[in-house]
This record gives sequence, C-alpha cells and structure tokens, in this order.
Amino acid sequence: MGKKNNIGSPLVYSTNPDYKPANNEQEQVETLAPALQPLRVILETKHRAGKTVTIVYGFEGQEADMNTLGKALKNHCGTGGSVKDGEIIIQGDHRQKVFQYLKQKGYAKAKL
Repeated sequence: MGKKNNIGSPLVYSTNPDYKPANNEQEQVETLAPALQPLRVILETKHRAGKTVTIVYGFEGQEADMNTLGKALKNHCGTGGSVKDGEIIIQGDHRQKVFQYLKQKGYAKAKL
C-alpha cells in the first residue's frame, strides 16, 4: 500500500464518504515589483543597548526576495545586519546610502 499524500499526518480512517484531505499548502505571496514596493527607511536605537541601526520595512513579498535585498544592502553599506520579522536591519546610520541604493534599483516608493 503506497502513500497517497505526504501532507500533514496520514489519514487512518474516516467514516465520512465525502471526506477530502485538507490541503495544507500555504499560498505563496508574490513579490511586488520594485516600483510598487512601499519601503520606509528609519533610524532606531531603542532596545539595542544604545547601538544605532538603519531599518527598512514595508517589503511585500517572499522571504527569499527580502533576504536577497537585505544581503545586497549590507554589501553596499559594507556592514552587518539581519533580516527578520519583515524588517531589514543594517548596523549603523546608513539611511542615505540605503535610500540612494533603493532609488538606484528602482524602488520608487521608498521614503526616508
């Protein structure tokens, strides 16, 4: 006897003749085009032991695309950072560099 699906826990028995297994696939969020991304660039020091960070938020799309943008911004600024909770965090005050990079790459709706 072969497996019918690999989604969730296997069905053992159902008395409902019309039962259909639940489709647990999550819908993939499509990444908006750069010109349509409503990105905001801010400076923050709260809850960071007095360290200054530049935060880019408002990205709408897949996590992989946000990670790619985050890596490109970190390389452009020559500093560290991370991508988590829907925000791209760049260590230090790099608002102007980040803003110029986003404009150059076509993110027309980016705001400081």
